[in-house]
Parts: sequence; C-alpha cells; structure tokens
Amino acid sequence: MTMLEQPMMKEALQPSHARRSDSTVVARKRSRMDAPRAATKPQSTPVSATKTINLALQGGGAHGAFAWGVLDRLLEHDRISFEGISATSAGAMNATVLAYGLAEGGREGAKKALANFWRRVSHAAVFSPLQPSLLDRALHNHSLSLSPAFATFDILSRLFSPYELNAFNFNPLRKVLENSVDFERLRMHAKTKLYLCATNVRTGKVKVFENKEITVDSVMASACLPFLFKAVEIDGEAYWDGGYMGNPAIFPLIYGCESRDVVVVHINPLMRDEVPKTAQAILNRINEISFNSSLMREMRAISFVTRLVDDHELQKTGLKRMLVHAIESEDFMRNLGVTSKLNADWEFLTHLRDEGRRSAGIWLDENFSRLNRESTIDITSMYL
Repeated sequence: MTMLEQPMMKEALQPSHARRSDSTVVARKRSRMDAPRAATKPQSTPVSATKTINLALQGGGAHGAFAWGVLDRLLEHDRISFEGISATSAGAMNATVLAYGLAEGGREGAKKALANFWRRVSHAAVFSPLQPSLLDRALHNHSLSLSPAFATFDILSRLFSPYELNAFNFNPLRKVLENSVDFERLRMHAKTKLYLCATNVRTGKVKVFENKEITVDSVMASACLPFLFKAVEIDGEAYWDGGYMGNPAIFPLIYGCESRDVVVVHINPLMRDEVPKTAQAILNRINEISFNSSLMREMRAISFVTRLVDDHELQKTGLKRMLVHAIESEDFMRNLGVTSKLNADWEFLTHLRDEGRRSAGIWLDENFSRLNRESTIDITSMYL
C-alpha cells in the first residue's frame, strides 16, 4: 500500500447523500403537501455533460502512430476532455504535440498538430538507410527484417555503442519536434497536465518532467534508446528512455489530477501465445516484458488499494478509488514484428493510425457511458 499513500487527492468515500436537518425535512414535507403531485425521476448526469479523463500513453517507436489514431478519434468526441497525460517515448511526443495543439487551436488544432508531426516523421525517415527492402514491401509485412541495411545496423549496434557509431549524436526526431512544437508557448499556455517519463541512467529511478520543465531535451530524454543514441544530459543528469521505469508511470495521474479515470493506450502487447524461438523474437519479447513491467507493478498497487477502498478499510486515509480503462488492439500489434518499430513509411504510419481510430471508436461505443462511474477492465485478469 505504500506505493499509493498520500499525497493522493481526497476522494469520495463518502455516502452519496448527506444527512438532512429536521427543519429541512419538515419544510420539504410541507412543500410536497402544498404542491400537486408530479412524477419524479432519479437524478442522472446531464446528457450534454463533459467527462474528464486522464491518458497514459505507452512508447513503441513508429508504433506510436497507433496512439495518434486513438487521440485523433477521441478529439472528435466533444464530450471528452483531458486533464492529465502521463507518457513515455513516442507517447511523450504524442502527448506534447497534443497539449500544444489544444493550447493553440483547440480540438481541431490538436488533430492538425498530430497529423503534421507524424507527416514530418515520415519525411525525415525518407533519408534514413533503414528502409523496408523490396521483398519486405512485396510481402506487405511492414518490417525491416529482410533489409540488408537493417541487418548491418543491427550487428553494428551490438558491437559498438552510439558514442562510437553516432559520434555527433544525430537524431532527426529532434528537428521534427522543434518544427512541430513551440516549447516556450507550450510551457506558458498548455492547460493539459503533462507528465513525461525518463529513466535516470545513474540512479535507475524514474524522472517525471512536468509542464514547466518540458523542453525538446526532456522529450528526447523520454525517447532516448540507449543502443541508438547518447544519453540526454539535463541539469547534469543523464537520461534514457522512460520505458525502463515507467511505460508510462501512473502515479503522477493519481497524485496530480482530480479525475479518477485513467485510459491506458497500449502499444506493447501484454500477452503472446507462442514461445519465441528466434534470436530476434526472443529479444522482442524481452523488450515487451521489460517495458510493460513497471505498468503492471503499478496496476498491482492500484488493485490492492481498490480492494481496500471497496471493503471500507481506508475511509480515514483520503485515498481514492481509481477507474482504469484500456484502449488496445492486441491481435493487431502482436502481428507486427519488432523491426517495424523503426519503419516510418507513411503508408505504415497511416495504417497504424487507422487501426488506432478503429479501436478507439469501438471503445467509445462500448464504454463511454461508464466513464466517471466504473472501471471498464478487470485489472486482475488483465495485469496481475
């Protein structure tokens, strides 16, 4: 329980109605006697009410375009608003662009900003040697597994560090971000609470960058893959990809936001039916497990506290019952190879976007009415 102790916001473990004074009861009885009888209806949330949620966006390279599609579809639903976003790696980029777009142009501004960002990612990738081979394209598997350039790069990255292979620390995504977001205006005007996760190389602890700290460096730190790029230095500390310690972290949304609803947008499959047997498949599964492990630990803590709340064990602590949701497409993502995370071909990115939009649409149809009321997943069966 120590993971989720205060400073969580005080939440309603209170009864749904307060005790009324005797005078109030008498006055209401008289009012009912004097007034004609009318049919009474149970109180309910107004149809037009906006439901506020928090988002948790995973990282996963080019697979982050799936989350782009999810966000694009959610932005079309004008009865959903976002209070906070916790995000890592590609998720951190999506979150930053989304918050900037909302601040500058509302929902349509956010949709346009996300589309422009991913278009720039695709344009930047045109100059990369890591392209699908002709056979990859013919098989339409979206991977780079048959690309000679990728095979060479893969071998070299296991023998040499980025300090040797990429001495000038070139990362085209930095320029893409700088062209997509005015970070000064983001820090000044963004109303959405941002929590971008990175891993402190020296301490092994998670670092969460909040709105006033967010720069192009903090976003790049959240997405710094240690086999590809040098660690990002910020204020004397070195950072790697946040996926190792929080993919993404949930605790900032619990501590820093009033909304109890957390919608996790999954990029990395939680389950695979088959046991991996090739070197590439084994490495891919190790990455999936390690990048999901921190999320599953937090869900275990949330599940524990939820049981205590439901059993009325925590009435004096102020802990709140979190409502957890998930938007995913496990079967679709499982069929994508690990090398496809480096494939930023526009056709593939829009394919991922369309699947994200489809998945979000299904989720909205099935679960919108349950938001702000209950979890729409079974935490135990999904994460524990």
